[in-house]
Amino acid sequence: MYKKLILSWLGQSMLVGLFATAAQAQQFLQPSPAADHWADSVMKTLNKKQKIAQLLVLRASERKGSEVVFYEEEISKYIKKYKIGSVCLFQGTSLQQAGFLNRLQVLSKVPLLVCVDGETGLGMRFSDVMPFPDMLTVGATQDAAISYKIGKAIGEQCKRAGIQVNYAPVVDINNNPLNPVINFRSFGEDKYKVALNGVELMKGMQDQGVMACAKHFPGHGDVAVDSHLDLPVINKSFEQLDSLELYPFKQMISAGVGSMMVAHLSIPAIDNTPNQPTSLSPKNVTELLRNKLGFNGLTFTDALEMKGVAKFYPQGKAAVQSLLAGNDMLCLPGDIKNGIKLIRKEIRRKNLSKDAVNEKVRRVLLAKYNLGLNTFTQIDTTSLKADLNVNVNPLKKEVYENAITLLKQTETSAIPLAKGKKVAFVGIGITEANIFATQLKNEYQADCFYFDYKAGKADVETILQKVQSGYDAIVIGVHKYKKYPANNFGISDAAISLINKLDQDPKSVTIAFGNPYAIKLFENAANLVAAYDDDNLMQQAAIDFLTGKILSKGKLPVSISAQYQYGSGITGVKNSKVISADSAALDSKKLLKIDSIANNAIKNGATPGCVVLVARKGKVGFLKAYGYTNYDSTQKVIPETVYDLASVTKISATTVSIMKLYEEGKLNLDEKIGTYLPWVRGTDKEILTVRNILLHQAGLVAFIPFYKETLDASGKPKSGFYASASDEHHSVKVADHMYMDKNYIDTMYSKILKSKLGEQGKYIYSDNDFIFLGKIVEQITGKTLDVYAHETFYEPLHMASTTFKPLEHMSVEMIAPTEKEKTFRLQQIRGDVHDPGAAMFGGVAGHAGLFSNAYDLSQLYQLLLNGGELNGLRLLKQSTISYFTAYNSTISRRGLGFDKPEKDNATRQSPYPCKYASAETFGHTGFTGTCVWVDPKYDLVYIFLSNRVCPDGENNKLLKMNVRSDIQDAIYQSLIK
Repeated sequence: MYKKLILSWLGQSMLVGLFATAAQAQQFLQPSPAADHWADSVMKTLNKKQKIAQLLVLRASERKGSEVVFYEEEISKYIKKYKIGSVCLFQGTSLQQAGFLNRLQVLSKVPLLVCVDGETGLGMRFSDVMPFPDMLTVGATQDAAISYKIGKAIGEQCKRAGIQVNYAPVVDINNNPLNPVINFRSFGEDKYKVALNGVELMKGMQDQGVMACAKHFPGHGDVAVDSHLDLPVINKSFEQLDSLELYPFKQMISAGVGSMMVAHLSIPAIDNTPNQPTSLSPKNVTELLRNKLGFNGLTFTDALEMKGVAKFYPQGKAAVQSLLAGNDMLCLPGDIKNGIKLIRKEIRRKNLSKDAVNEKVRRVLLAKYNLGLNTFTQIDTTSLKADLNVNVNPLKKEVYENAITLLKQTETSAIPLAKGKKVAFVGIGITEANIFATQLKNEYQADCFYFDYKAGKADVETILQKVQSGYDAIVIGVHKYKKYPANNFGISDAAISLINKLDQDPKSVTIAFGNPYAIKLFENAANLVAAYDDDNLMQQAAIDFLTGKILSKGKLPVSISAQYQYGSGITGVKNSKVISADSAALDSKKLLKIDSIANNAIKNGATPGCVVLVARKGKVGFLKAYGYTNYDSTQKVIPETVYDLASVTKISATTVSIMKLYEEGKLNLDEKIGTYLPWVRGTDKEILTVRNILLHQAGLVAFIPFYKETLDASGKPKSGFYASASDEHHSVKVADHMYMDKNYIDTMYSKILKSKLGEQGKYIYSDNDFIFLGKIVEQITGKTLDVYAHETFYEPLHMASTTFKPLEHMSVEMIAPTEKEKTFRLQQIRGDVHDPGAAMFGGVAGHAGLFSNAYDLSQLYQLLLNGGELNGLRLLKQSTISYFTAYNSTISRRGLGFDKPEKDNATRQSPYPCKYASAETFGHTGFTGTCVWVDPKYDLVYIFLSNRVCPDGENNKLLKMNVRSDIQDAIYQSLIK
């Protein structure tokens, strides 16, 4: 029954994909002639006991009272006697750790594999290094690229400190608010977000040559018992585990994580042996993790000294059972001598295979070689502390500014605090001014009151009397509470009472500086902010938010109450993003016609769902989602759903970038493209002008099916063009588990250059025009199109969801699927660009590849409508916008890059884009079922996003039913003059 469940869950094709991916992704266990020679030579020097000792990870130090004790003498003894294989660093300063490692590595005949339990970097263990933010704080940010940066910085720390393995990231899903051991150590409760951030953090570390370790397999998030103290039991069915807990681990395996740490849990659905921890279970480690999930990196047990194991397996027996279960490395095994003795006994009894142990030792030695331990270099202690700290504060600042979450804001809210206001600050949990209080004093001459957790009821009344009158704003900061949920996080009943009385005032703003789960204690605050951490940098970020210097970007990574569920958070604006239609000069009753058009389109199968946004006079007066992301009707579309914009990329990334370069004098529209692109010189394409390319009048063919040459006669990818995992040659991701040979990109450019050139000055709408333009942006700026557009437009405008390659930045569940391809990629496309050409260019091309939700996209077009300025920020000149968005061709309706209404719209039977659009209108449509139109005459922005190509790609009902244009006309009919 167990095996049937597993096979049913994975499916035969999924098994093949996972095995192929895992086999190719283990960069640290790759054999090579040099690695094999080194591992074999070391193996010959080891006796039976020493081979077993290579699989042991010993504790380097521990805190005893106020002192840190290093076990150097004891470990040195084991190195001399057994050639111990690994140590794990814990407490101590950076210099202490470096000296300890330098001495032991010199002593070791076989180099030590150095590990650290550094989830938040070395600051989690080294007393003189600052930690990175908790993973729950990182989980509040909306861009997983931040996780990659943190992983990269942690990897750099480890390399500098002589560490090869970091026991991170935690990819447990914290779906139990009372979890006493994971909690804030998790990225959150959403499996997609946990997986995405975990993968990105892992990639950051492993790109620096440091092995990451996904933990705690098979998932430690849904427990109420600390495995350090007892054995937690998870009574879930295997189907439940598969649908949630196992998901991040499968993604980590697929992405190539180097190692896995196995948890001490009792999970009867996996192994119903009484009191059998998963770390010691062959059914969990060998059958599930190895055989079924296809993981072939290193496995580490969680610490065997923990009560979750030691209670049922005295330390020597735990070591034996760990190897019987299939583990490679045994962490903190306790009784070294007795453990080795018992393991040898099991080998003699043939309960434990000698060959299996030798294979584990060889795997460890291969890892040591590939991690650079075949040559030993002493850790340079010069400026070590400074080097380890150099990247921490800048990254913490970035995390905090992206994590702050505005949960609730009343219409009369004091956010942002205006100058000249009389402000009171009540600091809960503190007795004197911190950075936050000091800044409020400096900025607003705030009166400050303090109430620590020892204060009583009488103190509550005293503060209430002082602050409940005469103030324009009351700022309540909840500080210095505990990270874990026991005893209300250490927040006293009196403090809770004071907070709840103060925050009834509509002028009050309550900020929780710590674990967001504590917000449940005061969730009815009038205005409420989650700040996640309580150090100086977070307090400064909170001040910057209150004063309007930064906007709220974060969302809750966990559910804290019925009122504040996962994903809660008002983002991107100082006030609520959508106001009433009437306030935006729109007739709300007439806008109801949009509902009937959209719902009718969905009912008739024109699209599974859509999002419509209307902004007028600078205000979003209508933002509504309809239907589902797919025809299975399982996931509703929400306003934040991200769509593949298709050809809307042409104006939202490429054209605006060209406008910026033109405005800066770096690009001449009448210059030949050969001036900018050396690789087109000597071909008939070099004489094409930038202007004609923007107007689609350069004579380029409309479309080149690059993928056809890579398919066989049956329409399936040919061998050699693609691999199921990224490797040295196949590094261009075109879809899930599908990576193209990077050399084929040169062939694609060659095909464009060799394509037949048509008549100059004739209108032919062509993707190839914008492929050239994207490369011109890259050539001039020295940055890829995605990076330049992000830095120049999306980041300044806080367009968090607007991005190429969205799977590197957000959870797949946030993205609407597109086509289920029957040729080329042969799978459901979701999060990878729908356009096959753009996919083969790696997801970034001038003609397609951009994704966004409706609101974020509207920021760019509001900027253009405003003449290049938004929220006090100017990014373009009015003259540039007017020039590019005007009619610029005598033979077509086109502007420079932008599409426009037909010039004879008034007399056309089928006006484009709709009947009532003025001649000033500019915008574009997209193949996937998208459009954006801006009409300066009526101060209007209209955005329609859908995935009409889902699932078959051939559905033209959206166009035939005039859905986009009918909605646009309904908007014009709703305008209040």
